Amino acid sequence: MQENIIITGKHVSAQVPNSWQQQLSQAIRDPVTLCKRLGLSSQWLPGAQAGHQLFDICVPDAYLARIVPNDPQDPLLLQVLPTGDEAQTSPGYVTDPLEEADHRPAKGLIHKYASRVLLIASPACAINCRYCFRRHFPYSDNSPSRSQWQEALDYLRNDTTIHEAILSGGDPLASSDRQLAWLVDQLESIPHLKRLRIHTRLPVVIPDRVDDALLGWLSKTRLQKVVVLHINHANEIDQAVIDACQRLKQAGATLLNQSVLLRNVNDSAVILAALSERLFEAGILPYYLHVLDPVQGAAHFDVPDSEARALVAQLRDHLPGFLMPRLVREIPGKGSKTPL
Repeated sequence: MQENIIITGKHVSAQVPNSWQQQLSQAIRDPVTLCKRLGLSSQWLPGAQAGHQLFDICVPDAYLARIVPNDPQDPLLLQVLPTGDEAQTSPGYVTDPLEEADHRPAKGLIHKYASRVLLIASPACAINCRYCFRRHFPYSDNSPSRSQWQEALDYLRNDTTIHEAILSGGDPLASSDRQLAWLVDQLESIPHLKRLRIHTRLPVVIPDRVDDALLGWLSKTRLQKVVVLHINHANEIDQAVIDACQRLKQAGATLLNQSVLLRNVNDSAVILAALSERLFEAGILPYYLHVLDPVQGAAHFDVPDSEARALVAQLRDHLPGFLMPRLVREIPGKGSKTPL
């Protein structure tokens, strides 16, 4: 496994259009273009095409610029390049690994844990990670219109034990600021809600998404704001990402990060330590290190629990306690994440 870490400040993203919407619309969405843009040998194309048939490619230019060309083992590339391994059937790997279908009391709403609910604020993502646990999620059945959101909002109003609303997806920030501002305004009107949590990868893959419109509604809400980013490798954090994170912090958001432990991407104490250090430089605190959810098509990313525990034990020798992510697994039916 190659420990491919770029030294801070040495890797600069290419020029990209200013509008995040334009960048998203121009994202690479076919394997031929992805392989060509990165100078990959034609030997990778059949696997990429096979995986693409199962789960579409989506890679914006701002993220592509951080991938090292001509390197099929680049840790960022491995997260987004489809392979033939995705077609393999592995025992225990299923389409709904967290059994979310059993916890949807209203369209667009998932309620698994006490005191908090998750809202599917957008079916779209800015990047399609090959290990995504929702790669088979029925978004067509969970993408409410404004009128359809009322059932979920009434559910929140009627349960005074719910104190936190989590915007998820897809990626919630793939939705328009007009729609997000409306939804947050509805949430603000529920007196017992205290916190707004946003789980997003967009400030990482398209840093220009953190624009004035987003900061406008985010900074005005009375709800305490937590933005949970999803970064798996230090090379994902360039200066544009750091600048976006600083803008989010200035809007009053607490920034956390959750990672997924992935074979050949970050399954090394050295790589994980570099990630935590780089996160802190960007103003982000490590939060969770998830072992892989057993989603169909992603078994080749798996790192066994015993190896994961050993890596975290090694990691403690590299980092202060406040930079240590918590190693967890999500087990369906449990009342919280399960520490490993």
